[in-house]
Amino acid sequence: MIRLQKYFRKRGKAIGLTPGTPLYTGEEKEEKVRITLIDYNADQFLEKEISAAEDCFVCRDSSSVSWINLDGIHDTSLIENLGLHFDLHPLVMEDIANSWQRPKMESYDHFLYVVVKMLSYDEPNREVTGEQVSFILGKHVVLSFQERPGDIFEPVRERIRTGKGRIRRMGPDYLVYALLDTIVDQYFVILEKVGEHIEELEEAVVSDPRPETLHEIHKLKREMIFLRKSIWPLRELVNGLEREESSLVTKPTLRYLRDAYDHTIQVIDTVETFRDMLSGMHDTYLSGISNRMNEIMKVLTIIATIFIPLTFIAGIYGMNFEFMPELKWPWAYPAVWFVMLLLAGFMVLYFRRKRWF
Repeated sequence: MIRLQKYFRKRGKAIGLTPGTPLYTGEEKEEKVRITLIDYNADQFLEKEISAAEDCFVCRDSSSVSWINLDGIHDTSLIENLGLHFDLHPLVMEDIANSWQRPKMESYDHFLYVVVKMLSYDEPNREVTGEQVSFILGKHVVLSFQERPGDIFEPVRERIRTGKGRIRRMGPDYLVYALLDTIVDQYFVILEKVGEHIEELEEAVVSDPRPETLHEIHKLKREMIFLRKSIWPLRELVNGLEREESSLVTKPTLRYLRDAYDHTIQVIDTVETFRDMLSGMHDTYLSGISNRMNEIMKVLTIIATIFIPLTFIAGIYGMNFEFMPELKWPWAYPAVWFVMLLLAGFMVLYFRRKRWF
């Protein structure tokens, strides 16, 4: 059964609301939103958890880079509070709360809005899952909004903590690049696991096609639809960041965005290759099943063909006529058997010569 909730969500509650009204469209949640702050420059570093949104308002006028991360977007009042302080457009606040956005980039006067899909792989169920992540790139601040706790950004945090690489010497635009690059790298990991599953299915299709194999092929084809929907718009997004004539994206960061664009193209090519492979596997499965059915029908046809003349002879001598020439003959019974066996042997030799079996 296809779980359509993975591909679209109901938005009936949004009908008639004023544009720009934040409305959470994800699963019902009651836990408190977790806010973390990482503030850094080339010489200093600060990391802490914030209990109230007001505590991070000072970051707006800070000269260092401030990364404010929210785990949870179900508290729309908190999103509105942050949005009003950082002067976010109401439509952006609406998109942040709507967890079913298409990956995109939007440019505003004093900030850039980026939304992407952060994917993960469920090993037990062999299923790709995803959540929406929104980024706000400001002059000295980066706001990130995640649907739930837990992410793949710990390597970026560790680089900031230890000062490895150039991230502490760069601006907030490089931080957004690093987060996007981490998400794209995660796509490669997921595609590698999906590729292993496809290889297993390919062997099963060739050696022993079963109805369960067809079910797995259909499941993977749906996964490819989900991956394509999540990844394809990312090419347009990264390309838009690269070509955006904004002071928020500096020239040194543009070089790294080009590299992220190349990685995105590789991911898209891999997804398309997997889609073609699954389509070919589906055709191969149907051909295998058809060939197996043809072999069965061929065997049954040969058996039936052999027994047609034998049935004809048995039918003749099974008639209840009194005056039949062979009935009184002492060798009639073995003679009939001899003729029947001779016919059957002749037909078997004929079929073998024709290579029908």
